[in-house]
Amino acid sequence: MIPFTEAREQKHDGFRCVNCGRRVGRLFMQYSPGNIRLMKCDNCKAVADPYIECEFMIIFIDLILHKPKAFRHLLYNVLNLEKTDFKAIALKLALMYFILDAYRVSLSVGSKGTRVSSRSGLEFAWTCLKVLLNVLLGNLMLVSVLWIGIRILLNLNYHICRYREILLAVLVSSYFKMFLLAMMVWDFPSASIFIVDIFVLSLNTVALRVLTQLGTTACFLLCFSSHGAKFIASDWLLLLVSSKLG
Repeated sequence: MIPFTEAREQKHDGFRCVNCGRRVGRLFMQYSPGNIRLMKCDNCKAVADPYIECEFMIIFIDLILHKPKAFRHLLYNVLNLEKTDFKAIALKLALMYFILDAYRVSLSVGSKGTRVSSRSGLEFAWTCLKVLLNVLLGNLMLVSVLWIGIRILLNLNYHICRYREILLAVLVSSYFKMFLLAMMVWDFPSASIFIVDIFVLSLNTVALRVLTQLGTTACFLLCFSSHGAKFIASDWLLLLVSSKLG
């Protein structure tokens, strides 16, 4: 049984049924240590969250398979903002996200040359600065387009808590960039970066659909526009820097 289940035994209105997405009062009842009974959803009459009794690897595989049930379990019943400290979680997730994104950018801009010992320290520092600016500007564009698109699609003043939930969902579903770390061990073609980007885009789409309950097409177009703006801004920055150097 996964370790966070004991923290979820008390009644709380923020939990959701992973099948239909309706709110549930509690996920399970614990009669004694190791003896629990999973609660059923009043709407769909199915077990509200069967992932409680699953190992993390099963949940991880279902996330990779783009199953909305796994995303509801993670975003509503595990990373519940009403029960957790958002600032602490967001800082940790954002730090790891930027590190992974910086590694992806360093691969895409061909910074392999920075490993060569003949390059000067000044050139290495300049390359690091380019990667940092690329990550900051690109993700600023991604978040801006995402925010604007949500306001337009939902046509209402979205509550700040919901914005934080969406930010958290994007950070979590983007963590599959860690597959790029395999390139530190094995040699992969440059197309692998594009494949991972497409994979992250599709996971962002599922996570956004779970939170906003918008259609798949609308969520895909929104995520595609956000990622497109990010890559355009990054390419523009690299082109500008290259022209200055030239």
